[in-house]
Formats: sequence, C-alpha cells, structure tokens
Amino acid sequence: MIFVISPLQTRRVDQLTVQVYASPEAVAVAASAIAQSILTSAIAESGKAAAIFATGRSQVQFLQHLSHPSTPVDWSQVTGFHLDEYLGIAADHPASFRQYLHQHLTRKVSLGAWHALEGDGLLPIDICQRYEQKLRANPIALCCLGVGNNGHLAFNDPGVASFDDAHWVKLVRLDRANRLQQLDSSDFDTLQAVPKYAFTLTLSAIRTAQNSLCIVYGKGKAEIVRRLLTGPVSAECPASILRSLPQATLLVDQSAISQL
Repeated sequence: MIFVISPLQTRRVDQLTVQVYASPEAVAVAASAIAQSILTSAIAESGKAAAIFATGRSQVQFLQHLSHPSTPVDWSQVTGFHLDEYLGIAADHPASFRQYLHQHLTRKVSLGAWHALEGDGLLPIDICQRYEQKLRANPIALCCLGVGNNGHLAFNDPGVASFDDAHWVKLVRLDRANRLQQLDSSDFDTLQAVPKYAFTLTLSAIRTAQNSLCIVYGKGKAEIVRRLLTGPVSAECPASILRSLPQATLLVDQSAISQL
C-alpha cells in the first residue's frame, strides 16, 4: 500500500521541484511513496528497475517505510547500487555504508541484484571501473540522495566535484568539513579514525538517473539548503546541480527551509 502525504507547498527553483512538509516523518513517508511509484512504474514498463540508495540520518525513516512488508514494489526485479563507501573499510565495520544498507534495506527486501562498492578491495581503481560498467549497463530509474553540511552529494565535496566529470565512479580525498560531519554522525571515535579517502559516484553519474529524490530535514541543514536554492549553481555547492535537473525533487521539512 502506498500512503500519500501532500506537501504544505510545492515550488520550482530553476528546474528543481521543491516540496515542503511539516516534519521529518512526513518527508520520509512522502519520499517513500514517490520512490515506490517510480519503481513500480519502471517495473511495469520495462520489467525491471535499477536504483541507487543513499545513507545517513536523512535516509533512515525513508528506508524504513520503503522496505516495509506492505510496500508494493516487486523487489526481485530491482537492481540496487549505493552512492559511496569509505576506502579501506570492511563491510562489517559499524560505519561502513554497506553495513548501513544491510541493516536498513538489503536484509529486509530480496533484491534481484545488489552491487556493493567493495571499500576494502585490493584494487581500488579496478573496483571503480567495474562499478562504472555495471552502472552504465543498468539505466537508473531512481537515485536517492541527501545533502552534506558542505553541500556534497555522495562524497563529491566542493574541492573534487565536477558537473561534467569524465568518470562515473572515482576515488576522492574527503575534506575536513565532510570528515567532521562523518565523525558526528557515524561510528567513529575520533577524527583520525575517519577515513581520508572514499569511493563515490560522481555528479555525472548522478545526473543520468531518470528520477532523483533528495531528502533534507532539520534546522542543522537550513544554511546549506539556503545556499543550494539561492546561491550560484556551481561546484562550490555540489548539491546546487539539482537545480539543473528537471527529474529531481528536493523534499524538505519546515526547519530545513527556515533561513529562506
């Protein structure tokens, strides 16, 4: 069953659709309903669907609703990918994004295929190339996103982001702002324990998705949401690329737009 919640308001910022909801819970329910509709429509049309899943606090409630047993999605026809992963981290590490998605998604639904970024693999460049090949072979019906405090999408920090990246998957060095956010929100004891490098899907890969859902809530994200929606569209705020994507929807709660 798909539960539909109407936004308090909907607006367009350049080509981006922005939907405002009363609470984080309402954002999660609404995003889940939209995601379910996208996936079921893709399966009905093509017999299959591919989706990219994000991690982080913004995704927990969303994935809880999306993976509920009542969800009408035929998961056996869905191929899953994820946005990023730390370099050199094992799949069972508490802060691993593979562990996160196992906990919140892949142990709950039976995906037709699940392609994980092998953070602790022996040949990182080969891992990037193989993952890119898999992405290019599976047209992406849905890309789930969150926005970092410095405006990053996936691990595309301002210093490494490119709107026209030649690669779809690459290794990047994480900037200090990003690593501080990971320390605050992940299972790391110290800043030194947060990996300095990570795999990430690039903005070039993200922009190929047929539909993108970006979830942002909380007063702590109000400043970056203001920059995203009112500042220049540039790699200085990587998430601003969403304003050039007519297939993208930004779902926020009232706290996240409190500076607008």
